[in-house]
Amino acid sequence: ANLACYILDAELQPVPVGVLGELYLAGAGLARGYHRRPGLTAERFAVSPYGNGERMYRTGDLARYRADGVIEYAGRIDHQVKLRGLRIELGEIEARLLEHDLVREAVVTVPDGKQLVGYVVLASEAADWQAQLAEHLRCGLPDYMVPNQWLALDSLPLSPNGKLDRKALPAVDAAQSQRAYVAPQSELEQQVAAIWAQVLGLERVGLADNFFELGGHSLLATQVFSRLRALGIDAPLKVLFEHASLQSFVASLPAPSLAARAPAIRPTPRDAALPVSYAQQRQWFLWQLEPHSSAYHIPMVLRLNGSLDRAALQHSFDALVERHETLRTRFVESDQGIVQVIERSAARVIAHERLADEATLGARVAEEIRQPFDLARGPLLRARLLELAADDQVLVLTQHHIVSDAASMQLMVGELIDGYTRYREGDAAPLPALALQYADYARWQREWMEAGERERQLAYWVGQLGSEQDVLALPLDRPRPAEQSYRGAQLDLAVPSALKDGLEALARRQGATLFMVLLASFQALLHRYSGQRDIRVGVPVANRNRVETEGLIGFFVNTLVLRADIDPRQPFGVLLQQVRQAALGAQAHQDLPFEQLVDALAPTRSLSHSPLFQVMFNHQAAALAPVRAVPGLAVQAMAWDNDTTQFDLSLDTCETAEGLSASLIYATDLFDHATIVRLGEHWLNLLQAIVEQPHQPVAELPLLVAAERERTLVTWNATAEQYPLQQSIQQLIEAQVQRTPDAPALAF
Repeated sequence: ANLACYILDAELQPVPVGVLGELYLAGAGLARGYHRRPGLTAERFAVSPYGNGERMYRTGDLARYRADGVIEYAGRIDHQVKLRGLRIELGEIEARLLEHDLVREAVVTVPDGKQLVGYVVLASEAADWQAQLAEHLRCGLPDYMVPNQWLALDSLPLSPNGKLDRKALPAVDAAQSQRAYVAPQSELEQQVAAIWAQVLGLERVGLADNFFELGGHSLLATQVFSRLRALGIDAPLKVLFEHASLQSFVASLPAPSLAARAPAIRPTPRDAALPVSYAQQRQWFLWQLEPHSSAYHIPMVLRLNGSLDRAALQHSFDALVERHETLRTRFVESDQGIVQVIERSAARVIAHERLADEATLGARVAEEIRQPFDLARGPLLRARLLELAADDQVLVLTQHHIVSDAASMQLMVGELIDGYTRYREGDAAPLPALALQYADYARWQREWMEAGERERQLAYWVGQLGSEQDVLALPLDRPRPAEQSYRGAQLDLAVPSALKDGLEALARRQGATLFMVLLASFQALLHRYSGQRDIRVGVPVANRNRVETEGLIGFFVNTLVLRADIDPRQPFGVLLQQVRQAALGAQAHQDLPFEQLVDALAPTRSLSHSPLFQVMFNHQAAALAPVRAVPGLAVQAMAWDNDTTQFDLSLDTCETAEGLSASLIYATDLFDHATIVRLGEHWLNLLQAIVEQPHQPVAELPLLVAAERERTLVTWNATAEQYPLQQSIQQLIEAQVQRTPDAPALAF
C-alpha cells in the first residue's frame, strides 16, 4: 500500500518491542501539509531518516509494538504529564483500563497536578470495581501510574464535534480527596512521616503513600535512615525497598534503642593534633607517589552570562572559605603521623584573567585544572575567573580530592551563589557558623572504627570478597605499563529516552532500582568481554549517612566493591536479583573505609593497576541543576571531559530531566578510542536486549550491532575458493611446497 509506520523515541530512534513511542507515518499517501498553516506543517512533517529523502508525519499518537507485530494504540502524546518528577503517559493507563472487562470507556487526568484521577464508564456493575481496576493496573504498570481517585460516570462528556471534552469532567469532591489521605496516628508514624516529608520536600505524607512513588531514590533513602538514627532506630536500607509504604515501613522498623546509636560526632579541641580521616591518609600517600598528577583534582566550571558583580562574588567566596575549615586546611607529617593544619584565616583572591576569544577557553581551563597542588603548603582550592566579554565569563573552581568530593563541590557552588545573591540584595551577613567541621568527623571516624565497628563491618566484606581475584582480563589494545600514568579520555553515549523508560519499568518489576539494573548490565558486559565469572566493580557512595555531615565540605565519599558471580547460563533477571542483594548489603556496611578493606585483604600491590578492582561504575540519581536563577546573571555548569582516570575503565551514568546520560572514561595507555566506541555500542545493545528479553541467559544477550553481525557472520566467513576436482588436499599442499619451499607452512 506504499505506507510505512514507525514507532520512534524523542531522538527518532526505533523503540524496543513493548516500549511506548510516537507513531510516524510515511509513504505515497502522505498529505503535502496543512493548508495555509506553514508553522504547523513544519512541526508535524519531517524528513525520514529511514528513506531516500521522503517525508514522514508525526501523528502525535502513542503506540507500541506487541510481540506478534501488531501496533497497539495507547493515547495521545500531548496527554503526557509529569507527577512528582515522574513522566506519565495518561494514554497508557487508559489503554490498560480498556483491557478490563468491567470498562467500556476510560479517561485519566491530573486535575490538581498532585494526583491521578480515573474516570470510567462501566460495562457492568461490581461492588469492588475500584479495587479490581487498581489491581489490574498494578499487574502491568508501576504503582505511581495507578489513579488515587476513581469516579464512575454514565457517559464521558463530549464536545460539539464529538470529541472527549476533558474540561467538562466532574471534579473530585474535597471529601473524597481527603479520604485518600490516611493520617499517621502513632508518635513513631508521625515522626517518620515528618522525616519523609522533609527529605522528599513535601507538605505531608500519609500512611498509604509509597516512598519511591513520591520521588524517592537511594540517596534520599540514605537521608531517611540518617534521621532515624537520631531517634535511636538502626535498620538496613533494604527495609525500605521491601516495605515502601509508610505504614508498612514503620511497622517493620525495630524499636528505638540507645545501643543502636553510633556515638555522636562532637567538636574536637583545635589546640591538639588533628588526625586525618582514613581516606585523607590514602590521598596523602598517593600524592607523595605522584605529586604532579591531576588525577585527583575535582573541577567545577561555571559559565556566567550577564552583569557580574565581581565584588559580590569575592565577598561570597571569602565567606565560604571562612565558614568551611577544609578550605583553609593543609597537611603535614608529625610525630603522630599525618595531621591536618587549619589556617585561622586565609585570604583567597579569585584570580582574574581576560581571554582574547572563545578558541582559547578550552586550553586555558584544562591548564588551570591540571595545575598541581602542594598538600603541605596549600591552598587546596583555586578560583580563576576567565573573562571573554563584559557579559560572558567563566569561573573555574578546582579542589584537591583530599579536602572535597563531588557532593562537596555541589554544596560549595550552592553556598557561593546563595551568598552572591544575598550580598547583591543588601544582605552581607554570613551564614550561621557550622556546629561541626570535617576535622571533627575525621577524629570521630577513627574512634568509632577502633571501638569495634571496623571488625563488624570488615567481617561482612571479607565474607563477600574472600580471596584475592585476578586482574580483570579485558582485551587490551596495548600491554599494561608497569606504572599507571593516569592519562585518560572520555566518550559520551546517547541513551534513548525510550530505552531509559524500559529500564525503569524492568527495575520496578524486579523490585530494584535503575542503579541496580545498570550495574548488573555493566557486570554482564564485563563478563562477556573478559570470560571471567567473578566480576568486581568499584562503586562510590556519598557516605553522608549522618545528619551532621550533610552540610559539610570534605572527603566523605567511600568506595564499595560489589561482586557478582555470573553464571552465563542463568537469565539476566537472576543476575539482577543477585546484584540487588549485593547492593543492599553493601549499603548496610558502607562505613568501612576502602583503605581499611585494602589493608585487611592485603592484595598483591602493583603500581600498574588499582587494588581490589580495576573498573568503576558511578551512578547519580539526580544531577546538579545545570542552570541557577541569579538576579541579572545566568549561571550554567559546563560539562568538562576527563583527561585523567584512576582506573582501567569507568562507566558514569546520571539521571537528568531529559533522560539518562552516560560516559565511558578509559585509560588511553590501554585502550584505543575505537575499542571504547565499540564497547559502548555493545553496552547499549545489551541494555536493549534486557528490556526486551530479561529472561534470556546472560551468554545469549546480543551485543553486536548490525554492521558487526554482517562482518562476523557473512564477510569473515566468505572463504569459499575454487579447487580442481582432480586433486586431493594432500596433493595441493605438496604442489605448494614445491612452489614455495621456504615460505611459512602455517600462520595463526
